[in-house]
Amino acid sequence: MRKQTVRMKDSKIGAFEAKTHLADLLRQVEQGRSFEICRRGRPIARLVPPAPDEESASPEAVREAFRKIRQRISGPVNIRALIEAGRRR
Repeated sequence: MRKQTVRMKDSKIGAFEAKTHLADLLRQVEQGRSFEICRRGRPIARLVPPAPDEESASPEAVREAFRKIRQRISGPVNIRALIEAGRRR
């Protein structure tokens, strides 16, 4: 079976077609393309690559962030009390 690629000249695509070809659209978005998804001719969403600052952090950056959080915590931590305090907000 031959793999079909969705190519949109104006990058507008109907909602049903977007659903049908989502995997292919996502591959194209990974390559930098953007799509406007329309329902009955009206734009309802945009499928765009993430902005550079929204991309996932490296595992080392995540570990470093957790190290910094741990350094700010002093003494024992009562998880149940933290959960209850969060619920009261």
